[in-house]
Amino acid sequence: MQIKHYSFGNITIDGEKYLSDLIIYKHNVDSWWRKEGHLLRQPDLKKIWKNSPEKLIVGTGAYGGMKVDSGVYSKCKERGIELIVQKTARAVEIFNSRFSAGRDGAAFHLTC
Repeated sequence: MQIKHYSFGNITIDGEKYLSDLIIYKHNVDSWWRKEGHLLRQPDLKKIWKNSPEKLIVGTGAYGGMKVDSGVYSKCKERGIELIVQKTARAVEIFNSRFSAGRDGAAFHLTC
């Protein structure tokens, strides 16, 4: 799985363009919504937790507008998941160099 392009509000993964926030787990790419738009909380990552990744890459938006609740950090630590939180452009670079489909998860906020 490879991200070919990211810019504010859109991302292209394996030739398919997406215009909404995404969550990636196993070999799936799904549109993703959070209960509180600019706050990532544990319940927002149910599909990630269910798939027990080794690593979770979080893109917080073009300007870092999405914040990550401390509960996400705690849950990752508790489960031995490496958590990487960066602005989305940098998170995409990390995803492309370190993501392993089937073993890792990702969540990308595309705006803000």
